[in-house]
Amino acid sequence: MPATVLLTDREPSARAVLERHLRHDGFDLVSAIRPSGRAPDLVLAADEAELERWRGEAPVIVLGRPEADPHDRVRAFRRGCDDYVARPFDVEELVERIRAVLRRARPHESDRIDAPPVRIDLATRDVRVDGRRVQLAQKEFQLLARLAREPRRVFTKAELLHDVWDYRSTARTRTLDSHASRLRRKLRDAGCEAPLVENVWGVGYRLLGELPIE
Repeated sequence: MPATVLLTDREPSARAVLERHLRHDGFDLVSAIRPSGRAPDLVLAADEAELERWRGEAPVIVLGRPEADPHDRVRAFRRGCDDYVARPFDVEELVERIRAVLRRARPHESDRIDAPPVRIDLATRDVRVDGRRVQLAQKEFQLLARLAREPRRVFTKAELLHDVWDYRSTARTRTLDSHASRLRRKLRDAGCEAPLVENVWGVGYRLLGELPIE
């Protein structure tokens, strides 16, 4: 399931930009009161007052004032924020900071990833498609695990090259495409009828091609 993010900024133009980018990057934006009654997975707080409201209930990233100084940041951290980003900020950097905070907030997540018909055991590196085992090379396994964590989401090639191969630049390479092709073939040979590891032209890859992008 996509991570749920509560955005407390009420300034229309800033909120619209953030909403557009966060949805594009696979996050689910929620209101303060969710139908389940649970807190969101993360809060983007417009100021320190919101930090007081959500501290202890969900990780909080404070979006600070443009004139914020080191004292403001230190005070926010001492009051319990998980990260502090002063305005103006780069949206791509903010998205990566959100992901980093979520990773720290979920250190004990399950060792199993279920993205039917694929099931992955991270501890044993066992991959099953409809119960049939699939033998994968190391990078094929890492690529599949990355895609399976958010099967509805389209990952850009730059994201996958960074996350799986630790590429720091966007230099042209066929590494991702060749691994994705081999992974797709192995899943198909295991008897999977679904169109897995879909190449989204001009963007990147997603795992479950039959699922619509929301």
